Amino acid sequence: MCGIVGYVGPQSALDVVMAGLKRLEYRGYDSAGVAVLADGGLATAKRAGKLVNLDKELSEHPLPSAATGIGHTRWATHGGPTDANAHPHLDNAGRVAVVHNGIIENFAPLRAELAERGHELPSETDTEVVAHLLAEEYSACADLAEAMRLVCGRLEGAFTLVAVHADAPDVVVGARRNSPLVVGVGEGEYFLASDVAAFIAHTRSAVELGQDQVVELRRDGVTVTGFDGTPADVRSYHVDWDASAAEKSGYASFMLKEIAEQPKAVADTLLGRIDGSGTLSLDEVRIPAAVLREVDKVVVVACGTAFHAGLIAKYAIEHWTRIPCEVELASEFRYRDPILDQQTLVVAISQSGETMDTLMALRHAREQGARVLAICNTNGSTIPRESDAVLYTHAGPEVAVASTKAFLTQLVACYLVALYLGQVRGTKYGDEIRDVVRDLSGISGAVERVLQTMDPVRELARSLAHKNTVLFLGRHVGHPVALEGALKLKELAYMHAEGFAAGELKHGPIALIEEDLPVVVVVPSPRGRSVLHDKIVSNIQEIRARGARTVVIAEEGDEAVVPYADHLVRIPATPTLLQPLVATVPLQVFACELATARGNEVDQPRNLAKSVTVE
Repeated sequence: MCGIVGYVGPQSALDVVMAGLKRLEYRGYDSAGVAVLADGGLATAKRAGKLVNLDKELSEHPLPSAATGIGHTRWATHGGPTDANAHPHLDNAGRVAVVHNGIIENFAPLRAELAERGHELPSETDTEVVAHLLAEEYSACADLAEAMRLVCGRLEGAFTLVAVHADAPDVVVGARRNSPLVVGVGEGEYFLASDVAAFIAHTRSAVELGQDQVVELRRDGVTVTGFDGTPADVRSYHVDWDASAAEKSGYASFMLKEIAEQPKAVADTLLGRIDGSGTLSLDEVRIPAAVLREVDKVVVVACGTAFHAGLIAKYAIEHWTRIPCEVELASEFRYRDPILDQQTLVVAISQSGETMDTLMALRHAREQGARVLAICNTNGSTIPRESDAVLYTHAGPEVAVASTKAFLTQLVACYLVALYLGQVRGTKYGDEIRDVVRDLSGISGAVERVLQTMDPVRELARSLAHKNTVLFLGRHVGHPVALEGALKLKELAYMHAEGFAAGELKHGPIALIEEDLPVVVVVPSPRGRSVLHDKIVSNIQEIRARGARTVVIAEEGDEAVVPYADHLVRIPATPTLLQPLVATVPLQVFACELATARGNEVDQPRNLAKSVTVE
């Protein structure tokens, strides 16, 4: 989730922009850059790595004094984190500078068109095409806002764009589609940023931009229009939190913020993966199709929450491809002498891309001749670099130690890998893949619906804060969901929590059932797995008969569970294999609220680190 800052006003633009970028460092990034308008031209500086690298460059090669400027911290998607790929990007004449958040899905044909017209595009990014298109449009209309509107009409995807032009020294123009952009209104100065944290030290008066809107900042005011040029209604508001809280967009913790960001994160992970005909096109999967057709076994290696994503991936991979799939704890993998060869595909899942156990597992796999595909949330990290292929999730930086949105996007990526294998191997027809993709596309809205109904779950969590133990039960893909729910409670509430396969209840765990013990049960859909549904309803009856307190997560319309649920949590009906994407969310909210009620620090639980970089 990149950071954007723009400024027009009497202060030093470079100072304002750099301070704003530093306020956005929490978001995570791998390169940074700035551009200022001075002396009738553009002056820029950009460097890969942290802002300290950019600071060093600016101290060695100072930019001229300026009152208008833009800046960016980039989290790489198209092209690695290099100086050349860092933002801002310029047109060939060096008159236009652009910074960008998001993904421009149709950048490849646009890039080809520009190349045919003689443009040179030296970077690997999708952003660069915008600078060149803006230059062309501005040369015709001499109005940067109008040029931005015309360019946005040609773009597909989710994006925030901010641009300046050397011929318009007191103008900053921004555009928004699906990605955040907010205006700060000061005394004779205006700010543009992806988060109010960037300018809250200067003003708490803000204007929130709506979908498909273009904003023009001048020293004498702000103008907002739709992409079609019609004047737009905007909402002004006062920021009533301090700078520290602003980084969290007003949420009490990063975890709450990241839970709330899951609908967008899920949608972003799907962006650019499906072409116009509905065919999956995973650019980062560089293993030839012929090699994938020869795969006779898939092994998923991961740790912690990522391991639970792998357990769910097993169901999808085997169902959609008919390839045997094993799921291994990465920490145990290389020590048990696994059977691997050139026909084995190893899928390594890691949020950070630096998880040492997973890294050592993939190195062992490659030594044995296996191909490795990484699923990762951090561009340019070690695990993707050492893999044969990588599928990046687009959750954006996850600050809270306990994973939430990274987990859901890992699930989406796992489904995409399974479908891609099915497509390449011919085990799934095009219309079948399109049906699943359509269902996946609807999940973002379903997660949003779940989040809107979580008040009873929070109330329940607070009422159970004094408990010492909570058990979780599930069947089929609900079993890994139960494991994930238990892990979240351990991580955040520091309490005993265990997840079990519900079918194993009578094989031992039922001995733990006692009066008023909270037991959370993830119920499979009666439509997709009716026999399993009936069996788990029997499990609920068994534990309730022994005095347990049943918390039942069931899809809308499932009435069979109602008589046996002390607390019923409804989730939207989804295809069976995709249910974890909605069933996990109430468990995240439950764990976060219960831990908060116990007075725990949910963003940084004791003894835990975000990335485990030692074995």
